[in-house]
Amino acid sequence: MKLRYMTGNEIRQTWINFFKDKGHAVEEGASLIPNNDPTLLWMNSGVAALKKYFDGRVVPKNPRIVNVQKCIRTNDIENVGNTARHHTFFEMMGNFSIGDYFRDDAISYGFELMTSEKYFGFSLDKLYFTYYPTDLETYQRWVDLGVSEDRLIASEDNFWEIGSGPCGPCTEIFYDRGSDYGDFNADSIKKNIENDRYVELWNIVLSQFNAIEGLPRSAYPELPSKNIDTGAGLERFASVIQNAKTNFETDLFMPIIKKISEISQVAYTGQKSFKVIADHIRTVTMAVSDGAMLSNEGRGYVLRRLLRRAVKYSKQLHIERPFLVELVDVVVEILKPFYPYITGKIDIVKKIIKTEENKFLETLLSGEKKLGELMEKSNNSISGEAAFLLYDTYGFPLELTMEYAEEKGCLVDVQGFKSEMEKQKDRARKARNETNSMAGQNEEYLNFVADSQFVGYETLVTKAKIIKVFPEGLVLDKTPFYATSGGQLADNGSIFNDDLTLNVIDVEKLPNGQFLHKTREELSLNFEGMDVIAKVDEFRRELTEYHHSATHLLFKALRDVLGDHVSQQGSQVSFDGLRFDFNHYESISDEVVLKVEKIVNEMIKDEYIATTRIMTVEEAKALGAIAEFGEKYGDYVRTIDLKYTLDLCGGTHVKNISDIGRFAIKSLSSIGSGIYRIEALANKMVSTLDHSLVGLNQDIDNLINKADKILLQAKRENIEVNFDFVKNHETIGSYQDVLNRRIELQRAQVAVKELEKEYNRLKEEKTLAKVSDLSEFTYGDKLIAILDNVNAQVLKQIADDEIAKNKIKFVFLASVVEDKIIFIAKSAIENLNAGQLVKQAAIICGGNGGGRADFAQAGGKDIEKVNEAINMIKELVL
Repeated sequence: MKLRYMTGNEIRQTWINFFKDKGHAVEEGASLIPNNDPTLLWMNSGVAALKKYFDGRVVPKNPRIVNVQKCIRTNDIENVGNTARHHTFFEMMGNFSIGDYFRDDAISYGFELMTSEKYFGFSLDKLYFTYYPTDLETYQRWVDLGVSEDRLIASEDNFWEIGSGPCGPCTEIFYDRGSDYGDFNADSIKKNIENDRYVELWNIVLSQFNAIEGLPRSAYPELPSKNIDTGAGLERFASVIQNAKTNFETDLFMPIIKKISEISQVAYTGQKSFKVIADHIRTVTMAVSDGAMLSNEGRGYVLRRLLRRAVKYSKQLHIERPFLVELVDVVVEILKPFYPYITGKIDIVKKIIKTEENKFLETLLSGEKKLGELMEKSNNSISGEAAFLLYDTYGFPLELTMEYAEEKGCLVDVQGFKSEMEKQKDRARKARNETNSMAGQNEEYLNFVADSQFVGYETLVTKAKIIKVFPEGLVLDKTPFYATSGGQLADNGSIFNDDLTLNVIDVEKLPNGQFLHKTREELSLNFEGMDVIAKVDEFRRELTEYHHSATHLLFKALRDVLGDHVSQQGSQVSFDGLRFDFNHYESISDEVVLKVEKIVNEMIKDEYIATTRIMTVEEAKALGAIAEFGEKYGDYVRTIDLKYTLDLCGGTHVKNISDIGRFAIKSLSSIGSGIYRIEALANKMVSTLDHSLVGLNQDIDNLINKADKILLQAKRENIEVNFDFVKNHETIGSYQDVLNRRIELQRAQVAVKELEKEYNRLKEEKTLAKVSDLSEFTYGDKLIAILDNVNAQVLKQIADDEIAKNKIKFVFLASVVEDKIIFIAKSAIENLNAGQLVKQAAIICGGNGGGRADFAQAGGKDIEKVNEAINMIKELVL
């Protein structure tokens, strides 16, 4: 039976509509850049965006979820183009159940969606199903639905487990493409043999156990909340449904490949180069659209490598000019039906790609030059280290290096190159420690469903009842305390009555939405049922609100000054300041920072009443509301209108933007991969800006102290020097203070350097004048003397001057400076070795040293023996 043709977009929509009809909430896919998840470099699976539901931190409003998640994986980048199905960017379709339906329904849904003519309509005799050998319930469920036993394959690989936490057996659905795709049989599925005939389309994970280190799987305890996690690759579905030889011949890739063919004037016949370029330009386009930047570290390095790899493969198609930017429109045209936001990112994506491609073409020329130098120096061979240097620094693929080398009759140490590559991978793994493992579920939290109301928008103090005490904190029936979320840190304050006082030091959200109040004092179960007063620290809340509202205005100012591509990459607001992370593709000048600061201060001069409204997500988006980074929203959202910007935000804010009073940026820093961080202060906290300049002030004070010591020493030695520097203590409560301190530090550094230089020059002149007559230490053509408090530089000058007179042929000088002995020897006499002589003198004084036969320097510690050392030298040379 021939499959009904469907476009990639139709496949996505069919998937979503099916599960929507089964009562699933459609969850919008997350950004490719993970939010608050240091274990991930990229969003790399459908479940990665839903971790908080699976590990029990949050209970979703609807336990049934369907999504299509953008993903990036680059662990086997070299396979892109070599196989039919490897990609760096791909889309994972998934359906999920968080403690709702389990095995029977999950498998029934899979069977219906795959085989029903209403949906994908796969013929049952083309499908195979795997299961974990001990999971006989899954086996039986497929049989009950009509799957013949010869289509069911037991496999030890069918168990999903990554570290401690939720895990379980899985069942996969394979499609048999027929003998045209290789002489394989179904046994290749069981043995996990890579082939193009049997294509894995869907993996259904039955997450029912909690993996515990040290226990065998058979002893894993069951999860309190069993979950379903599935993943189906859109590109694979498209390949099979569109009867394409590989994923690259589907409508998700072919328009890009046709454009590459048009640019190169080379017909596409399945060449790897077309596939690599098409894959990589999709990845770079989507990642940059989501706010990633190209750089030399982290995810920025990954993107830079992909872009450069695409350029390198274009050489095989004889493309010798920048061209990748011409493919961006094609990528957007393919993906915009499902990701309409990318149309607004085209300009910035093109700008970044154009700049990077031009830069790399220049680097490639440098690499060719370096390779030429290596081949000239080599003895008909290029080492693995050299080949890797070309790959890592100049972007030369091993194949290109081997091609050039072959032309010149050189061999390349391929094994050595691979060894260096493995070392790099090991370093990357250790640096990132990437993992998908989830935290374990807290059954007590999950089962706690009592109602609790947040009243903190309206009041900071309320009567309440303690309804639950956990070991970690307590829950009130209503609370004015804000729990950490959306970047805003929790309120502090107190919970009290006549018999009890508890100091609240943190508040966090429980899975079912209640607020858990953590206290400094130990808690008792006896507290449950108590009537109390809950009171927020008003001063801290007020300061936090200034900083939160200022953060929104700062974000708006950054978009106005740098461009609409600027997106939030994280934030934190508290009573003592704000921190805002954002993306930008080039360095940011101090002038820009000052401009942004000025704009925010102009905004807060307005007497504008901040207003909040509850509305649907669609209404908010229609009004142009900006969402907080990484936040997921329900059907209704809270918006904050601060005149200059309308944002989705559940945090607490000022009543009037003029309440913010003052705003000062205290630092701008790069935190990697094209991500910048601004730290700033608002209202009363601006007066603490000087405290944040402590480091710079300390550096200036250290230099002044150093200058004072030089001046004191100069005074003792009757040397007149001037130190022309006066410290400026004034601050104006602006980023300009930071710049002024930096300039002041530079001035201090120059002034101290000049002071040292002048002091040393005058001291040297004075010392040389004092020792101008050394006749009493002269023995024929030899000069041997102990001089008082003369530094090494002056001793060297004296030695040089005496030898230059041509009367003296050997000089040996000693001086005690700050309880240390310096020995200098200079010899124009062949049988008197300066290096050996200073060494012997130094050894007598508990030191060491040496040097050349004509000149040497050494040091000693025991100043009492300096005369003994000099006498020894006299005995040896006179």
